[in-house]
Amino acid sequence: MEMWEAMERENHVAERGLVPVNGGSSGNVQVQDERGGAKVDGFVRRDQSCRYASSDIPSDLLVKVGGVNFHLHKHPMISRSARLGRLVDEASALHGPDATTVVELPDLPGGHGAFELAAKFCYGVVVDITAANVAVLRCAAEYLEMTEELEEGNLAFRAEAFLTYVVASSWRDSVAVLRSCEGLSPWAEDLQLVRRCSESVAAKACTNPRVVRWGYAGRTSPAKMTARAGTSSDTGQHQPVSPPADWWVADICVLRIDHFVRVITAVQAKGMRGDLIGTAITRYSSKWLSAGLSKESPGLRGSELWPQAGVLQMVVAGEGDTQTETAASEQRRVVESLISIIPPQKDCVSCNFLLRLLRLAVMLKAAPALVTEVEKLVGMQLDQAALPDILVPSYPYARSDAAYDVDLVQRLVEQFVMQEQPLSSSSTRGKVEKQEQEKHQNTRAQCVACLLDSYLSEVSRDRNLPLGKFQALAESLPEPARACHDGLYRAVDSYLKAHPAVTEHERKRLCRAVDCGKLSREVRLHAAQNERLPLRVVVQVLLSEQAKMAGTLGRAGRKEEDVSALRMEVESVSAKYMELQREVELLQRQVERMLPPSSATGKQQGVSGWTSGWKKLGRLGRIQVEQPVVRAGPDEIVSREPRRRRNSAS
Repeated sequence: MEMWEAMERENHVAERGLVPVNGGSSGNVQVQDERGGAKVDGFVRRDQSCRYASSDIPSDLLVKVGGVNFHLHKHPMISRSARLGRLVDEASALHGPDATTVVELPDLPGGHGAFELAAKFCYGVVVDITAANVAVLRCAAEYLEMTEELEEGNLAFRAEAFLTYVVASSWRDSVAVLRSCEGLSPWAEDLQLVRRCSESVAAKACTNPRVVRWGYAGRTSPAKMTARAGTSSDTGQHQPVSPPADWWVADICVLRIDHFVRVITAVQAKGMRGDLIGTAITRYSSKWLSAGLSKESPGLRGSELWPQAGVLQMVVAGEGDTQTETAASEQRRVVESLISIIPPQKDCVSCNFLLRLLRLAVMLKAAPALVTEVEKLVGMQLDQAALPDILVPSYPYARSDAAYDVDLVQRLVEQFVMQEQPLSSSSTRGKVEKQEQEKHQNTRAQCVACLLDSYLSEVSRDRNLPLGKFQALAESLPEPARACHDGLYRAVDSYLKAHPAVTEHERKRLCRAVDCGKLSREVRLHAAQNERLPLRVVVQVLLSEQAKMAGTLGRAGRKEEDVSALRMEVESVSAKYMELQREVELLQRQVERMLPPSSATGKQQGVSGWTSGWKKLGRLGRIQVEQPVVRAGPDEIVSREPRRRRNSAS
């Protein structure tokens, strides 16, 4: 002890360049100059796996940390580390006090680099504490029990003082310390380093941007930013430029996902605006999940938010591939974490981004509860979606053989309908405000109807799409949502064309979703001649056309040529169906002649029912052909109203 105290009084250990002597058979190690790269801050390196204290006293303590051997001395180490003191006492009790004590520290936080800094501190070497190493030193000091109980001003105290007085007051240092905690779990969590740094970052992020200096992230200097903004025409002095409201987003996007979530949670608790939180989530996703979110969104700024390369590559785990499964598991953790912190308010993030995140969640088999949460958010903003966004393919693990995930779109539409309930009559809003909101809801519903009709037209060509799913999706919107059924008619016709094996009953069931009264004139003409439609639908189209024509004829000022054109079209369609009736009657007589006399009587009742139905249809066609007589004079138009008759198509 007296020898060590005398050496410490003479000069500092870091200033000595003495030759370390090893008591073993390995021989002496000579100190080299800087070009040899052997002596570093009071320690000598023989190779990458050995460190020696610069002293002429033989080492009596060997500490093994992370594959590196440290040849040290007991006195300076145990005087500041209670943990090493206990380990040395246990080893000395087993092997004797004179033998070289060997101690292993396999789970030291920070590894051999942290232990080297702690050992230098024990030897009296000045250790420069910075934002990059303070978390490592604090965790290592806690592990080695370098507390005030052994010596005043020990390593744990100094690291805590740096965290309290330096890091807590600096934005850049808080982010740097939080990032350095990524490899120190669970020690950084137990010491509250992550919590304290997250709260410090959140408090600074919620600061008024006007009081934030431009040195927050080491980007463009204040002088350059002021020069870009121009100078004052009156005083000739530079105008101050404030950072944007999202100045803090880019810096926290470098954090690991769990620390990013901690920061966003703290920011939300402090009342940060939802759109700024959504911006942070969007940028973080574009950085870490760029392979799945690489397409540019209309509301985003191209390459700035959607880089071409990301840290994580989008892969789907295959069976038996451990590395791929690990990567997919990591991505699933990122996606689930991002979903859990999305603000529940509408328009905090774009619908385009939500749909892409939903696609990743489905592909990576995220938790069903989180997938449902994203579907609710998409349902709020479904009117903002585009057709390519909802064309989600059915992945190999899906039960359906269809090309697209129709069930997902069905759930999205149901969420939209559920959240677009009509306003309550007991609402305290004014009448004008209610009318405006109802108008807005109708507009949104029409946008979703157009989107859904386009989607149905796209998926109708899939031969593996069941009719039940197609029909359920076509009828998922309420009736007032569609002002025009042209798009729905085209989708139904496309489905019937791609599925010729559909039975007559299934055709009737599918066509019930189309309202013939909401078809345009061109579509009605097409439907009247469409052989794929059931006969009942064609008759409904004809009745609708005649009703619209009658209403048109009742309005004064109609030109004679337009009236004649309408009459000719209706007469042409009616003539075709009269011809169809004659062909059916001829076919019926041929069938009766082919039947034997014994069975003719048994079949007579069923045939007569069929014949009576066609006769009624024929009478209905003849009655509906009767048109009002219109005689247009040179100066006026005189119309005679047709006699009202009650007809039944039953």
